[in-house]
Order: sequence, then structure tokens, then C-alpha cells
Amino acid sequence: MVISQKEIEVRYAETDQMGVVYHANYLIWLEMGRAHFIQQLGFQYADMEKRGIVSPVIDLQISYKKPLRYGEIATIKTWVESYDGIRVVYGYEVLTPTNEIAATATSKHVCVTKETFQPVLIRKYFPDWHEAYERAKKR
Repeated sequence: MVISQKEIEVRYAETDQMGVVYHANYLIWLEMGRAHFIQQLGFQYADMEKRGIVSPVIDLQISYKKPLRYGEIATIKTWVESYDGIRVVYGYEVLTPTNEIAATATSKHVCVTKETFQPVLIRKYFPDWHEAYERAKKR
């Protein structure tokens, strides 16, 4: 299993009136972690889009455990929780500076054509990605 790590410094604008990271900002961080994971495998999501394929989120689950605050460094761990050639489920842990779990999440994606939103087989359209995901996924 391949796990990527992306560090993010919490910006003041990402916090709420309670002084902690506003919950919706975690979704942006998950996207950043996912993009970093894809880059570490040697791919660019933009290359997929250039071929007319997009990968929307079709399900998202997140649990918040500990707060993060302005100025702290959050670490986003990302991996492929499951993959079947059509759907990809990414797993995430968001860690505090002391390596405590601030949040856990999964996001499920499917590749579709941008024009029709019809699902496509990743293994057919992107065989290199397919092989990389097969090697990287959780066993």
C-alpha cells in the first residue's frame, strides 16, 4: 500500500469564530492530499481532464476527532482504500502537529466523460493509472 503525506500550514482564513479550522476546509485539504498522491504515482489529474474525463466525488465520509488551529501544521495522509477498475475509494487521515488524528475520511470517485457524465473504465482509458492503483491499493 502506498501512502502519501502532504503538509499544510493552517491559515487564519481557514479558522472559524471558535479559533479552529472550519469543517468545510477539510474537504479542500482532502483534495490537496489526493492530488499529491496522484502526483507521487507519476500522474497529473489535469492530463485526465485534457482527454475529456473527470472524476467527481460520489460519496464522502468524514469524522472530526481533534481541532487544528491557526499556524499549526496539518499532515494529510492519503492512500487508495479500494479500487475496482471503475471506482476509487481514497482513505485519509488528517494529523495534528503531535501526530494525533484530527480527522479521518474516505471519498469515493468514478471516472466519467465530461460531456455525458457516462462512466468509463479506468483500466481501458488509463491503463498506466490502473496498474499504479492496483499496486498502490490497500490489501
